[in-house]
Amino acid sequence: MLVLTTCPDEAVAARVATVLLERRQAACVSRLPGLHSTYPWEGRMAEDTEVLVLIKAPAARYPEIEASIRELHPYEVPEIIGLPVTAGLPGYLAWVMAATAP
Repeated sequence: MLVLTTCPDEAVAARVATVLLERRQAACVSRLPGLHSTYPWEGRMAEDTEVLVLIKAPAARYPEIEASIRELHPYEVPEIIGLPVTAGLPGYLAWVMAATAP
């Protein structure tokens, strides 16, 4: 699956990536800085620069990934979205499974 989250800065995004990889919850974590987010929050319009984090992992690891992000994330309500992967290069998908095996 692909899990998306946004972080307030590169330091938080790097920490999330490192922990997920150390715990073997994810096979690869990509960080894309420079994301501009606009959203309503607590009665006002918020505008922030964030880092988009793309997490590649088996769907079975989603609960652990969500728990880890919630543990590490400074936001009260972090964005955590899991998307199913319906197709992919078989060799890559096999690598994702092997990289996250206990």
